[in-house]
Parts: sequence; C-alpha cells; structure tokens
Amino acid sequence: MKNAVLLTLPLLGAMAVLALAQPAVNPGGPAARVPVVVELFTSEGCSSCPAADAALRQLETAQSVPGVEVIALGEHVDYWNRLGWKDGFSSAAFTARQRQYAAGFGSGAYTPQAVVNGRYEFVGSHAAELAQTVAKAATAPRATVALTTAGSTARVHVASVPAGTAAAEVLLVVTESGLASQVGGGENSGRLLRHAPVVRQLISLGKMGSAGTFTGTTELKLNAGWKRPNLRAVALVQETASHRIVGAATAAL
Repeated sequence: MKNAVLLTLPLLGAMAVLALAQPAVNPGGPAARVPVVVELFTSEGCSSCPAADAALRQLETAQSVPGVEVIALGEHVDYWNRLGWKDGFSSAAFTARQRQYAAGFGSGAYTPQAVVNGRYEFVGSHAAELAQTVAKAATAPRATVALTTAGSTARVHVASVPAGTAAAEVLLVVTESGLASQVGGGENSGRLLRHAPVVRQLISLGKMGSAGTFTGTTELKLNAGWKRPNLRAVALVQETASHRIVGAATAAL
C-alpha cells in the first residue's frame, strides 16, 4: 500500500486538484462486456481434466479478459464412466454435442476439450491459449440477445443477427457453480475435484425466424437439489450446420 501524503493546499484548491485527478464519469455507464462462450468437455474420470476445470473456473471467476464476459459451460461426457468411476454430472447428450463439434472440426472427441463460441477448439488445460482465444472470439460480429428471468420462467429475445448468419436455433442452458466431488475410483481416485460451472440443463427453444428475430418463453424445471443461488441461465444463438455461436446472454435464476 502506498504511503499517505499530507496535502497543505487550501481546501478549495485541494478539491480542484482531486477533481482533475479523477477519471471522467461515463454518463451512460460502463460499456457492456462482450459475451464469449467456453464449453469444456470434461470428465471426473479423466486425470488431465482437473487442470482444465481449474483454468476455466479461474478465468470465469476473475473475468480477466478485457471487455469480455466469459460464460463457462462445463459439459461432462459419459464415455469415461466405464473406466472405474461414474461421473454424476455426465450425460450422453453432452457426449453427442461434443461429437457434433468434433465432426465439424475434424479433431476427434477427447477430454479435456475446450470449444470457444463454437468456432475454435483446443486442449482445455492450456490456460494461455484459452485467454487468447476468448479475446479473439470477442471480435466477431454478434446478435443482440436479451435474457430475463422471473422465478423459474425465462424469456429470450434475439435481434440484429450478423449478416450472413445461416439457419440457427436458440438454446437455453442452466448452469450450477460451486460444485465439487470426492472421487472414489478411476484415474482421479482419492481426489477432491472442484468444477467450473456445470451444465444442468440444455434445451432448444426453437428456430430463429426468417427475419432474424426470435422471442420465446419457457418454464424451467429446476431440481430441488440444485443450489438456487448458484444457478444461472444462459441463452445461446447457434447456427445449426456450423455450430458457431453468434450470440449469448446470461441471467441469474
């Protein structure tokens, strides 16, 4: 901490100096951060996955990429479940989603695999590459997405999709943060694993209209065992064929 300096200027003069030293206030408020979606395909049975979970968790918590809102989606695949430990957060739906991405990238499906805005894939534990790719993804044109919640009801409105956007659908995701597991078998046996926000639900709200707009409302079915203060809703606008995410928004539940 810097040492304090005693000023002996007259009161009005001191106030003038302090006023000049302060940054100008933006009457419109701070600029909105650009949402960038990071999907991490992971498993509690994979020994290289905890480092990737930690990297994404840290980036999502710190929000350290200038001008960007990192939206973390931890999607636990189920193909590790036969190798000594069943991941309680895993789902065949996340495995299928990863395989769709892998087919487009030509990369094959593996863990830990990070996918940023549906456009870039790489090993999820590469923290420096993660931050750099998030910053690059933030420069792409994006749709205007508004997501509001009231109780368990979520409403999504999409407009102004980027020129050239192909047929797309609107997805709604529910994540829960602060989750951890004491693993009793497999490659991570004996370890306490702390996770990046885990995807609890992923549903389609429907296709984008021909005019490039969408409005939809849905009632979410939230499990009583999920910790409500840790839940967030995420709206995604995703091209059906390329799987590129062209818009996103988040809201607390």
